[in-house]
Amino acid sequence: MTEEIEMNVGTQPLDAIMTEKNIKNNDLVSIAPPGFITHKQIQKGRKGRRLTMHMQQKILDALNIYSGDETYEWEQLFTYRGKKSL
Repeated sequence: MTEEIEMNVGTQPLDAIMTEKNIKNNDLVSIAPPGFITHKQIQKGRKGRRLTMHMQQKILDALNIYSGDETYEWEQLFTYRGKKSL
Protein backbone atom coordinates (compact mmCIF):
# COMPACT_ATOMS: atom_id res chain seq x y z
CA MET A 1 0.00 0.00 0.00
CA THR A 2 1.42 3.39 -0.95
CA GLU A 3 1.14 6.42 1.26
CA GLU A 4 -0.14 9.47 -0.58
CA ILE A 5 1.12 12.84 0.55
CA GLU A 6 -1.10 15.87 0.15
CA MET A 7 0.96 18.28 -1.94
CA ASN A 8 -1.07 21.37 -1.08
CA VAL A 9 -1.19 22.23 2.61
CA GLY A 10 -2.86 25.64 2.38
CA THR A 11 -1.58 29.18 2.64
CA GLN A 12 1.34 29.33 5.05
CA PRO A 13 2.13 31.84 7.82
CA LEU A 14 5.02 32.98 5.58
CA ASP A 15 2.45 34.62 3.31
CA ALA A 16 0.88 36.60 6.18
CA ILE A 17 4.29 37.77 7.41
CA MET A 18 5.38 38.88 3.96
CA THR A 19 2.05 40.62 3.31
CA GLU A 20 2.06 42.38 6.71
CA LYS A 21 5.66 43.58 6.25
CA ASN A 22 5.03 44.46 2.58
CA ILE A 23 7.81 42.11 1.46
CA LYS A 24 7.64 41.04 -2.18
CA ASN A 25 8.99 37.77 -3.55
CA ASN A 26 11.48 39.83 -5.54
CA ASP A 27 12.83 41.40 -2.34
CA LEU A 28 13.95 37.98 -1.09
CA VAL A 29 15.31 36.89 -4.47
CA SER A 30 17.35 40.08 -4.87
CA ILE A 31 18.85 39.99 -1.33
CA ALA A 32 20.00 36.35 -1.60
CA PRO A 33 23.13 35.24 -3.49
CA PRO A 34 22.57 34.68 -7.24
CA GLY A 35 20.86 31.36 -7.92
CA PHE A 36 20.05 30.80 -4.23
CA ILE A 37 16.27 31.03 -4.55
CA THR A 38 13.69 31.85 -7.21
CA HIS A 39 10.42 33.76 -7.28
CA LYS A 40 8.57 30.53 -8.05
CA GLN A 41 10.02 28.73 -5.01
CA ILE A 42 8.97 31.54 -2.69
CA GLN A 43 5.50 31.63 -4.22
CA LYS A 44 5.14 27.87 -3.70
CA GLY A 45 6.17 28.34 -0.07
CA ARG A 46 3.66 31.11 0.47
CA LYS A 47 0.73 29.29 -1.10
CA GLY A 48 1.40 25.98 0.63
CA ARG A 49 2.78 23.79 -2.12
CA ARG A 50 4.76 21.19 -0.19
CA LEU A 51 8.52 21.94 -0.17
CA THR A 52 11.56 20.00 0.97
CA MET A 53 13.26 20.86 4.27
CA HIS A 54 16.16 22.30 2.28
CA MET A 55 13.91 24.68 0.33
CA GLN A 56 12.09 25.74 3.49
CA GLN A 57 15.47 26.53 5.05
CA LYS A 58 16.47 28.62 2.01
CA ILE A 59 13.28 30.67 2.30
CA LEU A 60 13.86 31.13 6.03
CA ASP A 61 17.48 32.19 5.43
CA ALA A 62 16.50 34.69 2.72
CA LEU A 63 13.77 36.20 4.92
CA ASN A 64 16.17 36.54 7.87
CA ILE A 65 18.80 38.21 5.66
CA TYR A 66 16.17 40.64 4.39
CA SER A 67 14.71 41.33 7.83
CA GLY A 68 18.02 42.31 9.43
CA ASP A 69 17.61 42.55 13.21
CA GLU A 70 14.22 40.85 13.23
CA THR A 71 14.74 37.09 12.91
CA TYR A 72 12.25 34.32 12.31
CA GLU A 73 12.19 30.66 13.25
CA TRP A 74 11.02 27.86 11.00
CA GLU A 75 7.84 27.32 13.04
CA GLN A 76 6.77 30.91 12.37
CA LEU A 77 6.78 30.39 8.59
CA PHE A 78 5.47 26.90 7.96
CA THR A 79 2.76 24.65 9.40
CA TYR A 80 4.48 21.47 8.23
CA ARG A 81 8.02 20.12 8.03
CA GLY A 82 9.19 19.20 4.54
CA LYS A 83 10.79 15.88 3.77
CA LYS A 84 14.52 15.58 3.40
CA SER A 85 15.60 15.72 -0.23
CA LEU A 86 17.63 12.84 -1.58
